[in-house]
This record gives sequence, C-alpha cells and structure tokens, in this order.
Amino acid sequence: MPFHKYIFTPRLLKDYEGSRLNLMWSFSYYTSPFLVSILYRRGYFVAESVGTFAKVTTGIGLLVAVSLCMRGLGRSMNMVYVRFAETLENARRNSDRCGEPKAALRRYDFDFNQWPIDYTVKGGSRKTIAQRNKNFWISSLPCQIAAYVAIHTFGIRMIYPGSVRLLQNYVEPMLIEGRTKLVTQCSGQRNKVKTADGNEIDTIIIDNRHKSTNGKTLVICSEGNASFYEIGIMSTPLDLKYSVLGWNHPGFAGSSGRPYPDQDQNAIDAVMQFAIGELGFKPENIILYGWSIGGYSTLYAASQYPEVKGVVLDATFDDVLQLALPRMPERISNIVKIAIRDYVNLNNTELITRYNGPVLLIRRTEDEIICSEDANLGTNRGNFLLINMLKYRFPNIFKPEQETFAKELLSKPIDFIKNVPDDLCISLLMSYLTDNGNNGTSRSYPIEIGAEFSSEQRNTMVKFLIKKHLSDFKSTHCTPLPEEFFQTPWEIPSETDYVFT
Repeated sequence: MPFHKYIFTPRLLKDYEGSRLNLMWSFSYYTSPFLVSILYRRGYFVAESVGTFAKVTTGIGLLVAVSLCMRGLGRSMNMVYVRFAETLENARRNSDRCGEPKAALRRYDFDFNQWPIDYTVKGGSRKTIAQRNKNFWISSLPCQIAAYVAIHTFGIRMIYPGSVRLLQNYVEPMLIEGRTKLVTQCSGQRNKVKTADGNEIDTIIIDNRHKSTNGKTLVICSEGNASFYEIGIMSTPLDLKYSVLGWNHPGFAGSSGRPYPDQDQNAIDAVMQFAIGELGFKPENIILYGWSIGGYSTLYAASQYPEVKGVVLDATFDDVLQLALPRMPERISNIVKIAIRDYVNLNNTELITRYNGPVLLIRRTEDEIICSEDANLGTNRGNFLLINMLKYRFPNIFKPEQETFAKELLSKPIDFIKNVPDDLCISLLMSYLTDNGNNGTSRSYPIEIGAEFSSEQRNTMVKFLIKKHLSDFKSTHCTPLPEEFFQTPWEIPSETDYVFT
C-alpha cells in the first residue's frame, strides 16, 4: 500500500483479537511540543517583521506536514495497522456485507465514518411526521426568530446532550469498552445503515436465533438523550437471551446528522427496514424497546410498523413540552412553546394512538427527570401517556370521572391497587370482542365496551387496565432495568389461548 495512504486512513481504536490501539498516530502528537520548540527557536512564531503572518503560517504548515508524515511513518511501520489498512481497502472493494473481506474487517474498531455502508434504505422512506405548520404573525415574529435561533444553536444540544462532541470525547473510552464487550462476548456485529435522507446510522446486532427460544424475537433498543447503545439499555434483553439490535441517534457517536425529529424518524425507519429486509426478522417477531426520550423513536416506529409484536416504554413521557415548561423561566414560555411545537415536537401521546398493538409502560417511582415536580409521583409524565392511551382505546370506560380516578390511583405505586377481579374483566373484554365482530382480536381500537357499565364497574375496569399496562420499578431515572421488569406486553387474549382460574 502506498505510503501516503497511511496518512489519511482512519484511526484504529481496537483490534478485537489484540488490545486497544489508539497509538498509530500518537507519535506525532506527543512529539509536536518538541517540534513547536524547534520552530520557535528558529523564529517561525516570533512577531518581528512585516512578514510575521507569512512566517507563522509557514511554521504551522511545517508543523502539520511533519506531524502527518510522522503519523504515516508510525502506521506504516506497525504490522497490526498495516494488516488493518489492507483489510479495510479489501472490504471497500467488496461491498458484500456477509462476505469474507467484510467479516475480516469486523475484527477491528476504527473511526466509523470510514466504515463501508452495509445497508441502504431501498426506495423512498415512509412519510415522516412533520412538525406543526408555522404561521408567522408580525406580533409573534420576535418569538419566532428567538425560537428558531435557540433550537438551532444550543436548544437541540440541551434536548439531546449525547450529540455534543465534548461529551462524546469524554465517554469514548467507555464506548470502546462497551463495543468490545458486545463484539467479543456477545458475538455482536456492527453495521452502518444509510437512511433515506443520507445519514449513516451506527448499529449493532446480536443474533441469538439459534441459541435460545427468546432469540427468535428481536428487541430493537432506542436510547435516551445522552445514552449510546454501547453503554445503554441493550444489556437487559441480552441477559434474557433475546436477539437485540441497538442503534445510535443521528449525531451520536458513529451516527452522522443531528437528532432533529425528521432525521430521527428516518433513522429508526432505516433500522426497521434493515431488521426486516436484511436480517430477516418478521415484524410480528419484533419488540420495540425505548427508554426515556427513546420512547419517541420507538412509538414512531410502532406507528409505521403496526404489526410488531409489542412496545416496551421505560421511563418515558407524554409530551416533551410538559417537561420543558416547568424547567424554563416563565417569561420565555412563549418562546419555549414555539421552539418545541415547531421544531422538536416530541409528542408521544399523538404517536401512541396510532399503534394498536400491546404496550407495557415501566414507571420509575423515584424518577427525578420525568416528573414535573420533584418527589411527586402524580406528576410523572408517564401517567398521562398511559391515561391518554387508555382513553383512546377504551373511550366508554375512561369517562371524565374515571380519568380523575385514574390520576388518583397513579399518584401512588400500583401496589396500592387491590382487589381487582382479573378473570371477570378479561371475560368481559373477550366476550365483547367476540360479539362485535372483532374475531377475538384486540388490535382494532378503539373498543366501545363500557357504555352500559355503572360508574363502579368502570372504576374496576380502570384499575384492571392500569395494572395490565403499567409496571412500577422503585428507582431513579438512570438505573439499569433489571431483567424481571422486561416482559412481553399484555394484550387481550383470545378464547383459544386463555384458561380462567
């Protein structure tokens, strides 16, 4: 391989059959102070004459040129790096994702922007959910301008701090260690997926189809606003021997782009197409799992692929605006509303009513992030997401009186909900579906059961439905989820697969 190519090939971070290798170019980095000292003594950085600018520029140019040459020299003399560079060049010439050259490349961890693309979305993407139409009025023009500037400078970074490069640099050693564990201990396979809007998404698949019964089900994990698949929520379904697909939001670690809603929608859509079209998982064998802000990505995917097996939402919210307003000064509330609704409208309530499959919400009873008020379980925004979903699915049960009753129930841990006649409630639901032409399936919401019920009967059904769709975990927001909390979401059983007790 020509010497000049070693200068511009990517950083090699890890040889999975060896040790971490971040030293191929560091010789020039560590010797650069000596070079600066030499150039300084020779007068290249001293402002003495009219030619100061030219002299300083020449000095910097020399420093860069010498450093690059040292980097190339160090790499070309290291046999591990030489093998890596040759493997990368070979893989680029052979685009087969499962071919031998690509398999050989997977033994290395390196700058992901140089990783060959493994899968490109075919044809157009599914229609993204647009943000609110922006009506510019002269009276609100200053707020409109302020909202636009805020979101496109610091705002998107506040909502998704994981996209900040400084944070990524800080956690890079942990990301490398996490990827190493997923690859070497779990037989993970990293893939680059190209979206319909041209972003390149960093993904990893652990395929357990031939290792366990649970492995026939794929869990697609969507991370929080400062989390990455390398150190995120994948560990819980992996402990349960599911097949697991992790991915990073646009702008996170190896993924390109920015985590604006349209780019995030295209990203999770590409991940879904990759899982179905390339990996061969059927939608009915896919569980979508989202934590915190990853609930938005998860629910968007569920709205586009309604046949998926189920949705698990851990520590998520109904509407990001309801979390933003209490944390911002009241005097700028109008700007916050415009910024969220026009540019980052993460409204999970709208999305959850577009999916009729089974949903499990996991609520953390000591959550300090998802509550509007500290230490007030009744203000946990997951409560409102659950109620809004159940109101849509069972409108004749969740009358205004029952909505108030549900809020009271959810102000305490669900262990306080006692004496629920499960068999009776299930029997009523199954009978209604059978008698009303639903063929025993619950995926045809809304279900109009309850119009003839008394208030007491509705309250009983409210307690039953809350307990079937919500699980409480006594913890704060960022505690890893124990495996016993990750379960296949409940749905109304058919007459052929339910035995009354």
